Amino acid sequence: MPESVSLELGGRTYHIEVGKVARQASGSTWVQYGETVILCAAVASKDPIEKDFFPLSVEYREKTYAAGRIPGGFFKREGRPTEKEILSSRLIDRPLRPLFPDGFRNEIQIMCTVLSADQQNDSDILGVTGASAALMISDIPFPEPVSAVRVGRIEGKLVLNPTFTELDESELDLVVAATDSNIVMVEAGAREVQESQIVEALEFAHVAIRQLNKLQHELRERVGKPKRKFPLPERDEALVKQITAAFAEKTRQANRIAEKHARQDALDKLMQESVLQFEATNPGSTKLVRKVLNELEEHDVRQMIVKEHKRPDGRGFDDIRQINCEVGTLPRTHGSSLFTRGQTQALVVATLGTKVDEQRVEELEGQSWKSFMLHYNFPPYSVGEVRPFRGPGRREIGHGALAERALEPLIPSDVDFPYTIRIVSDILESNGSSSMATVCGGSLSLMDAGVPIKTHVAGVAMGLVKEGEEFAILTDIQGVEDHLGDMDFKVAGTKDGITALQMDIKIAGVSYALMAQALDRAKKARLFVLGKMDAAIQAPRAELSPYAPRIYIMMIDPDKIREVIGPGGKMIKKISAETGTQIDIEDTGEIRIAAFSGADGDRAREIIRGITEDPEIGRVYQGLVRRVVPFGAFVEISPGKDGLVHISELEPKRVERVEDVINEGDTVLVKVIGIDREGKIKLSRKQALPGYVPSEDDGASGGGDGRRGGGGGGGRGGDRGRRRPEPSRR
Repeated sequence: MPESVSLELGGRTYHIEVGKVARQASGSTWVQYGETVILCAAVASKDPIEKDFFPLSVEYREKTYAAGRIPGGFFKREGRPTEKEILSSRLIDRPLRPLFPDGFRNEIQIMCTVLSADQQNDSDILGVTGASAALMISDIPFPEPVSAVRVGRIEGKLVLNPTFTELDESELDLVVAATDSNIVMVEAGAREVQESQIVEALEFAHVAIRQLNKLQHELRERVGKPKRKFPLPERDEALVKQITAAFAEKTRQANRIAEKHARQDALDKLMQESVLQFEATNPGSTKLVRKVLNELEEHDVRQMIVKEHKRPDGRGFDDIRQINCEVGTLPRTHGSSLFTRGQTQALVVATLGTKVDEQRVEELEGQSWKSFMLHYNFPPYSVGEVRPFRGPGRREIGHGALAERALEPLIPSDVDFPYTIRIVSDILESNGSSSMATVCGGSLSLMDAGVPIKTHVAGVAMGLVKEGEEFAILTDIQGVEDHLGDMDFKVAGTKDGITALQMDIKIAGVSYALMAQALDRAKKARLFVLGKMDAAIQAPRAELSPYAPRIYIMMIDPDKIREVIGPGGKMIKKISAETGTQIDIEDTGEIRIAAFSGADGDRAREIIRGITEDPEIGRVYQGLVRRVVPFGAFVEISPGKDGLVHISELEPKRVERVEDVINEGDTVLVKVIGIDREGKIKLSRKQALPGYVPSEDDGASGGGDGRRGGGGGGGRGGDRGRRRPEPSRR
């Protein structure tokens, strides 16, 4: 029979139901918040598999029908996961993974499917709670519930589970996952929020999380299945003692080698030596030997940190590796930097584009446009490995999103800097904290490109090693400290506050006091790194790169947009071709001209002004002779606008034949001397000539409203049947 639990949370009903759908899964939940619904199902394989890692996979997928839409494309069905789906999968995975018991090696798959989206409540945090509840009622070993909430901060007040609309006004977007006693995962974007405000938000979140965990406990008591038993792997303890006795001291000596590759080479040689030695006397022992050697390395490194207060590379707990900052590294890019911290190095390049380069994002919340993007690449050579080179993986997408979130609050508005900005970070070397190196390098490249950011953004990764009641917080962790430690806590921000957070842990959780201490040390480290970055470049360059486009913005009467576009886009294409520019027009009448030289931009603006501005009587124009007739010539003074130069207005003296003075295709200076009620323009060539002295006949031959002399050219026209693309863009 279906069972359900509910509570009021953040002004909306939070509802979890089990036993209604997906009943053949090991455990499944139907979670609804507002009118957003997500189905979470967990299944574990019947038998364990031989893997050296915990075989957990989490998939989060959004059905387009959830928002009442049909997928685009030829096949009209959901395709590969979007960036939002990948990031949400990671968000659900990270708090669950460290809670599973050691030794359980059955494959586990968790699938979270968004079935309804109300356009206000994000479903990602529902996936964390829903997946945990599915595990709690299943037979899969899972010790205690974990739930997640989102916290915003609007006008100094904390808001629980803010809607999308509220997040637009919030200076904080913080996702917290926790058990009843400990924080297990943090993900945040912020607009220079203080460390104390982050801790306050964490405590605020935990109150609501405990209420959600209580619901899961209640469901477990009602419908929970007995947890399956699993055998712990047996091993030859006598052989373990022999391996330990033979190689513990050698492992200890290798761990004291400060340089990464030299230390790893020494450990690799020990691994080979141990395998050869014990395989000869104990055939089939290779797997156990490797496992014991890895355990010896981990135990020794952790004891060295906690007991001896030493780090593998000899640094103190708060010491930061040597930093080198270089800008203008690449000659033809718009902005570039090379940021090196120890053995972690990022080449980061900023490219400036136009509105047409914006990324269109289609999500359940609707369609939007991104004018700032950051892409992170982690090639195998950065860690001295050989592996297949494919598209970006989940880790690369996650690290890129974190760095983008850290820099985004400093990106100027479209009004102040009307460019699309793309940052690409290529990790050339990696020994810990490459995402934070990307933040630093990204900030440097933005200033090198002349993007008017007010200050630098820097990031640092904090680590933790906890043995019983003893613990050590490590600043600027390297790879071995991340791999063998208990926490990877990334903190990015400016001198005025935090802009991004991400915490991954491998233990049951961390306390508020420990997090506050880590945040305080991260701030000191961040200020140190910011000083190094300021020494390289302290303010954005005054001029853009000569290879970057120049964007000019002008406003026209929206009613005249059709004249600029022309029938079938003919006019705007012609202007772009003649001036070598890119032109975008909004329905509001805003026109953006992207040019690689000021002269091209000025020429395009002048042409558009000529099209949209009404001819001014008495003004001199440079025109093109379009047609010659016996009584004069029709001259185009701007695209789509022409007028008649009567034969009497060609020269100060009498002219017998028009062709004796001008011919079709000539460029001539003409003066507007009249516009009649129908908009026909009367022009004069002689009155535009240098040094021309008006005579008494000028008024009779060409002044007034221009009604004499054979009619004008129909340059104004009406609606030319242009096709409009999407309402807001052209």
